[in-house]
Amino acid sequence: MTNPSRDLGFAVVEMFTSQGCSSCPPAEEVLTEIERDARDRGKPVFALGFHVDYWDDLGWPDRFADAAYTARQEAYARAFGTGRLYTPQMVVNGTVEFVGSDRRRAAGAIASALTSTATTPVTLTAPHLDGQRVTVEYQTAQPPQGAVLHVAIVERGLDSEIARGENAGRTLRQDNVVRAFTSVDLHAERGRVELAPPPDLDPRGATVVGYVQESGNRAILGAAAVDLSTA
Repeated sequence: MTNPSRDLGFAVVEMFTSQGCSSCPPAEEVLTEIERDARDRGKPVFALGFHVDYWDDLGWPDRFADAAYTARQEAYARAFGTGRLYTPQMVVNGTVEFVGSDRRRAAGAIASALTSTATTPVTLTAPHLDGQRVTVEYQTAQPPQGAVLHVAIVERGLDSEIARGENAGRTLRQDNVVRAFTSVDLHAERGRVELAPPPDLDPRGATVVGYVQESGNRAILGAAAVDLSTA
């Protein structure tokens, strides 16, 4: 997966999920299929699995969960005017949401997103991994006032044995799991972002995804990705 052409549309597919949710594994399979298809076909589709933490008290603490990811889902709930949190929830380009296991809705939303040209293209340099820090340089084109750049490290091929909760006794294989995430206000067209991935991150299965988002209606304006293993 590489930086896309400025002439192409793109789709950022965010899914809010949890290892404690029995309806989430089918949705995560959909997210895996989306990412694999995009990689095989060279399409600018970027998949991110955000593990929320509000399931953690219901029997199984998700090792990938983070309160910051729950806060991100809460921000979407306010933007959509629903105020409702649920898993699995899929959000495409910040503006369309639906149940993450709905393959038809996902395919339609992604196809529609790919027809729209990025209004704020972004490119990323090959990320530099130094110890437990990842440094990424970015370049955007005239970001609008109030725009934010989000940068995530996502990892594929993660196996977890679930001992309790709704998925007790299952071994879950999960892809596109967000392992590190940061956001910066875009005051300039060029800059640098640092992330602190977890010690157990395998860079051979990791990708850095960067995407520009409006702070108001939360529309995503451009995106790019670079495999960490190419650094």
